[in-house]
Amino acid sequence: MCNAADSGMKNTPLLETHKKLGARIVGFAGWNMPAQYTNIIDEHITTRTKVGLFDICHMGEIIASGKDVRKLIRKVMTRDMESLEENRAKYSLMCNEKGNVVDDVFLYRFASNKYMMVVNACNTKKDFEWLKLNSKGLEVDINDVSDKTGKLDVQGPLSKAVIEKASGDNAPERFCHKETNIEGVQVIISGTGYTGEQGYEVYTPWEDTEKVWNSIIKIGRDYGIKPIGLGARDTLRLESCYSLYGHEINENTTPVEAGLSWTADSKYEYIGKPVISKQKEFGTEMKLAAFEMTDNSIPREKYEVVCENEAIGKVVSGTYSPTFKKGIGIAMIKRIHAKVDSAISINIRNTVHRAKIVKRPFYHYNGGNVK
Repeated sequence: MCNAADSGMKNTPLLETHKKLGARIVGFAGWNMPAQYTNIIDEHITTRTKVGLFDICHMGEIIASGKDVRKLIRKVMTRDMESLEENRAKYSLMCNEKGNVVDDVFLYRFASNKYMMVVNACNTKKDFEWLKLNSKGLEVDINDVSDKTGKLDVQGPLSKAVIEKASGDNAPERFCHKETNIEGVQVIISGTGYTGEQGYEVYTPWEDTEKVWNSIIKIGRDYGIKPIGLGARDTLRLESCYSLYGHEINENTTPVEAGLSWTADSKYEYIGKPVISKQKEFGTEMKLAAFEMTDNSIPREKYEVVCENEAIGKVVSGTYSPTFKKGIGIAMIKRIHAKVDSAISINIRNTVHRAKIVKRPFYHYNGGNVK
């Protein structure tokens, strides 16, 4: 059963399609989005075992181009992007002067002087202004093309077969992207995703998104495809320990605290580098740690983490794992308690439930070799 969309929210091109499919519509990051169509567990398992189709049109896309665009990239990105070849993509962070995360982004290189940044929906305007601010004095054009760009994610073990049949073209390798056609519509397909499975992200002209969605659904029927909502997207990403802005990362969290030190590898003097470099050398007081419950309880965001009657932090993400059939979560806790196999407790509605720290991720990428 679907509920009414909020008129104060933005709509993707697929809102009416979701309603016809019986989706439950919720507000997310200022958008009316499908939370689920059947149920989270069913949709989660479909993505893990077959193939799922996600409406991710709420995400932001920003194009940066011009003579000095690489200077801008060096300045704002924590990741070494000099090795990023054309038609490839990399995950990176943008940080402020305190070393805290402005946003996490996927950076796509189209040419020596043209890049696309895919940013979080809640941060699109902020990121655009941040890039404009830091491009002053540089010959760079910054354009927010979010309202012109649709985005569909095709994820799961059978996603490659669906993409290749839909496009009549070879699917790109992981972290590569290419221009091709689906149903006569020019699209960009990248070998990227947010589920821990082999998957692809399809960028379409906004007005053609429904046409591409319908084509993928039709072709995917032979492979067991189902539309997947934000609920399963969250359980999938949490099992894979992928960060969600506002949870694992935010403007009060550094890459080192978030377990993302590996993204801070640029040799250039990017914004926030002095703080981040110091933390990489000496460590931080707080640190993200993955944990699993040892009983049947389910942790949720903001639950208190306790060790020997001492409050040591808070849960930032928690859920029931359909894959492992237990409660799992990620918490920001004091670093001295973050060692794997350490015993902790989660305060759930004034009752203490036992848990233990485990190695990240819960679910390892299942799409083949990473390149």
